[in-house]
Formats: sequence, C-alpha cells, structure tokens
Amino acid sequence: MIFWALQSGAAAEVCGDRARYVCERVYEWSDNLLLARIATWLVEPGLAVLLILLGGWLVSRFVKRAIDHFTERIDRPSLRDVGRDPEVSIEAEKLRAKARAETLAGVLRSVALIFISVLTALLALGQLGINLAPLIAGAGIVGVAIGFGAQNAVRDFLSGLFMMMEDIYSVGDDIDFGKGRGTVEKVTLRSTSIRTRQGVVWNVPNGKIDFVGNYSQLWARAQLDIEVTYECDLRHAMEVIQQACRDMWEDPEWGGDELYEEPQVKGVQVLGESGIAIRVRGKTKPSVQWRSERELRLRIKEALDAAGIGMPYPHRTVILQRGQVPEEN
Repeated sequence: MIFWALQSGAAAEVCGDRARYVCERVYEWSDNLLLARIATWLVEPGLAVLLILLGGWLVSRFVKRAIDHFTERIDRPSLRDVGRDPEVSIEAEKLRAKARAETLAGVLRSVALIFISVLTALLALGQLGINLAPLIAGAGIVGVAIGFGAQNAVRDFLSGLFMMMEDIYSVGDDIDFGKGRGTVEKVTLRSTSIRTRQGVVWNVPNGKIDFVGNYSQLWARAQLDIEVTYECDLRHAMEVIQQACRDMWEDPEWGGDELYEEPQVKGVQVLGESGIAIRVRGKTKPSVQWRSERELRLRIKEALDAAGIGMPYPHRTVILQRGQVPEEN
C-alpha cells in the first residue's frame, strides 16, 4: 500500500495534470519517463492532430462528392434552344455541357482542396502549441501587399471564374481570341492555353481576353459563294449545284453526322466583274464547317464540270481605235 502511494506520487509529479491517467499508467508500467511523456503527447495533441487530419480528409471527400454532384447537374443538357432547333440543340448541348462540367469540376476541386488543406494545417499547428496569432497577422500583411502587387492576377482569377460560370468557352472549343484562332487545350482560373492551326500554344491570361469568338457552340454554318460565267443558264446551274448538295447530304459519311441539314442554294449573291456568285449555305456540327465546305466545294466543281458549266476567270477586254495617238505630256 505504501509502495503504491509512493509510486502514484512519483507518477503524479512526472505527469502533472495533462493526460494524467494515461501518463500515470504508462509510467507505472514502464518506469520510463520518456515513454510516459510520449504517451501523454500521443493522447493529447497527437490524438487531436490525428482527428483534425482525419476530419480534413473526410471534409475534402464530402466536398469532392458535392462538387461532382453539382457538375453532374451542369452536365445535363439545357433545352433553351429546343423549340428553335430540337435536333441540333440537344446533341450539341450535351457535348457543351459535358466539356463545361469537366472544366469547372477540375477548378472547383483544386480551389476546395487548397482551402481545406490550409485550414486543416492551421488547426493542427494550433494543437501542437504553436502560436498562430503572429502567423495569421504576418499572413494578413503579406496578403495585403500581394493584393496591391497582384492586381492583374486577381483580375485574371475573376475573369476566369465568370468565364467558366457563363460558359464563354470550354476545353476543346475552337475560338478567336483577338491575337489569332485555335483550339482550347487547358482552362484554369488564371489563364487559358490555346493551340493555333500552326501548332503554336498560346498561354493567355484570362484578364487579357476581352473579346472571344466561339466557333464551337451548338452548331456552325458552312457557306460558299460559287461563281459561274455570265453565259451559262443560271437556273440550270443552280439545279446542278443543289443536286451536288443533295448527294452530299445523302452520303452516310456526311449527312446526319457532319451536316445537320441539307445545304441549300440561296440564289444569286453577287454580279461580279467576271462571273456571277451563287450562294450555298448549310448547318453543320460545331468546328467542322471548314471540312464540310472543302468537301462541298469539291463536289460542286465536279458536278459543274460534268454538266459543262464553266467557271469564270478574271479577264479584261481592250479596244483599240485607229487614228488615236496618245497625247504626250
């Protein structure tokens, strides 16, 4: 009994008031001061830090699932254009919605992970006895200084956020960004990576993109002006051109896949110096209008050649009259 009292008193002196029960039991069992203090640390700050880290991981998983659920709702096609053109809008909007959801989900997950990681780290440091007040104050001062010096970065961040929310463009879109035209390869809150037709990758800050022309939203239009000679029968020429358009529409490789509708001859567009331009127009999938135009141009040329309808070339008639002598200056 006396030995138990002496041992309990020694354990109380070693352990103090923090985690006394665990510390006393470990000290009585091992008679080792270092092991008792390690047990004390594991029970108090160590366990708290472990719980904080576990909580941060669980919160990050929950937020990730919430973001995925949110983006799944975005992934559903919007039917705002169904009344105008249901066949085009549903299919095109599905692709647009999927690209927009993937882009926005990646950015939201990155921002949420950074925020949760920083908060978890601060809570864990607080449990380890580190005074966070000077750290937070210093971070505040540094943040103000960075805010004044990084106004362009803030502008890029806000521009990127609004761009994604308003669906100005997404990864895979073909856009004209003022300095050129290319395909969007990567979108972040700070910048956009665009690969041009020549293979050059432009990394453009979002705040620098003032005007954007998007060739990849919902549908596109293929438009050609085909010139024929003044001597040909225009109505017959338009029939030949329309038949070439119909043949392309009935081709399984193009009709219904690349083309959303049969290209139509709209009529005479221009009475030019050397020929008459007949306009042809058709609705296509986004970003494939140029390929459709090239194929349609080839088919029309072959059809006109087969029908014996010539295409004009620049020429000029010079009339010389006898007896006229150029005046000398």
